Amino acid sequence: MPVEGIWDLSVSTPIGTIKAVVELRREDGLLIGAAHGAGEEVPLREVLLDGDRLTWKQAVTRPMRLNLAFDVTVAGDTLAGTSRAGRLPASEVTGLRRTGAPAATEH
Repeated sequence: MPVEGIWDLSVSTPIGTIKAVVELRREDGLLIGAAHGAGEEVPLREVLLDGDRLTWKQAVTRPMRLNLAFDVTVAGDTLAGTSRAGRLPASEVTGLRRTGAPAATEH
């Protein structure tokens, strides 16, 4: 199942809901991407798609410095799962792929 595209994410954290945008694309056969939110853009690391399970890691500095690990299930143009920051409790993640917006394939 292709996951490339632009995804609008909502992460329910103990400090409130955080909105982010994740862009996924293939480059040289590898799945790569970036996350945009809280005024920063960060690269995704270790992006893996196994069936309908998508995982990746990213670091953020806002609202605080955290290393996040995402584990979501993709179903068509929606995704749902969790984000975890170290030993903190997992946060619920939901997402919707933007339709009509072409996925970036080259930069």
